[in-house]
Amino acid sequence: MLNIVLFGPPGAGKGTQSQHLVDTYNLIHLSTGDIFRRNIKEGTELGKLAQSYMNEGKLVPDEVTIQMLKAELLEVDDAPGFIFDGFPRTEAQAVALDNLLKEMNTSITAMIALEVPEEELKMRLAERAKTSGRSDDADPAVIQKRIDVYNAETLPVKGYYERSGKYKGINGVGTIEDVTRRLIEVINTLS
Repeated sequence: MLNIVLFGPPGAGKGTQSQHLVDTYNLIHLSTGDIFRRNIKEGTELGKLAQSYMNEGKLVPDEVTIQMLKAELLEVDDAPGFIFDGFPRTEAQAVALDNLLKEMNTSITAMIALEVPEEELKMRLAERAKTSGRSDDADPAVIQKRIDVYNAETLPVKGYYERSGKYKGINGVGTIEDVTRRLIEVINTLS
């Protein structure tokens, strides 16, 4: 099973690149952002709780995120693998993900990070707010808070995967096709 954690700050292109990898490798895309938005739209209790944190640019607590992700994993049968987009965001989540996958007799193959400078991220997020209707990307203060939270709370999870030899960083700047090509080159060395 090919299980990839696609990692990077808000606006790095995880969602866009995930779709290309799904098409190339027939993987199941699990985006915590999409899972949160669906739960919020459906008005679930977990969705309402997640929304309260997201509105402030904060990370949703681990226990809420893990409950939502576990429900998604349990719905999928016979997948060739998964792309985890936006998860794990903390070392505790990485450990929880390892435990969930162990129950499924599989594990993370690699964490691949899209490395993008902060100013580029801000431009991408502002543009995404115009084109996708994502209100969480429209406010520069919320964007900065999300980047700051990523740097303080999420970036350290990189060390968890570095210690296990599963971390791979790539340049996330360039055309969508350039970044996709770099991802595929890395993934093809994993098997």
